[in-house]
Amino acid sequence: MGLCSVTFRRLPAVDVARYAVHAGLEVVEWGADVHAPAEDPATVRAVREISDRYGLTCCSYGSYFRASPGEPAAFPAVARAAATLGAERIRVWAGGTGSRHVLPDERHGTVCRLREAARIAADHGLTLATEFHGNTLTDSVTSTVRLLDEVDAENLHTYWQPPLDVPDEEALAGLIELGDRVAAVHAFSWWPGNTRLPLVERQGLWTVALGLLNGRGVDALLEFVPGDAPEVLAREAAVLRQAAGQTLSAQP
Repeated sequence: MGLCSVTFRRLPAVDVARYAVHAGLEVVEWGADVHAPAEDPATVRAVREISDRYGLTCCSYGSYFRASPGEPAAFPAVARAAATLGAERIRVWAGGTGSRHVLPDERHGTVCRLREAARIAADHGLTLATEFHGNTLTDSVTSTVRLLDEVDAENLHTYWQPPLDVPDEEALAGLIELGDRVAAVHAFSWWPGNTRLPLVERQGLWTVALGLLNGRGVDALLEFVPGDAPEVLAREAAVLRQAAGQTLSAQP
């Protein structure tokens, strides 16, 4: 169980780590936007030191690489930052246009740039996983499967999260279809739209989802808690842990 540091963008990395450990979480996805920018190696090293100090493992590096024209030259720095953090995976984005509106040439370019990013990541011993998100080529299960097949890189996987306003049964059917292509899930409880509810409001969804993923080594990462309030993280982590059928033996 873990935390996406973007959940608390306004907090310094050391406070993010403290709240995560207090909630009994074990891993963190450090975001590249605020806490660990790839263009600032000194800050990235400092965040690694914080992780080590608090006993947190960096499971992934939350980059904002979208495989857009002009970005590939910056990806080696992204890979180096992920390696410095001790991450196994880099979260990337599949372009900036939805699958229903993308032009063939734009899609082809995104595929090629993701393929090259996967090659660079592999050179660093890293995997990639695409954000499962609207306005990208991974905005649906069908398009995600197609993209992963087109890139055809063994170290490219995908994230999953419940799509906005999609009923639980339909969302879970998508998770089942993605199968072992899923590397991690972003756990939150939004309904309707992006209205943030306590995780318990969709505990049924997460109990089934985590049951489907049990034993696959998939990271479950809390993201965007109600009110962006760090005080509720321990509560949200307890609900996620309960959904996974786990208990916390001792509070850190």
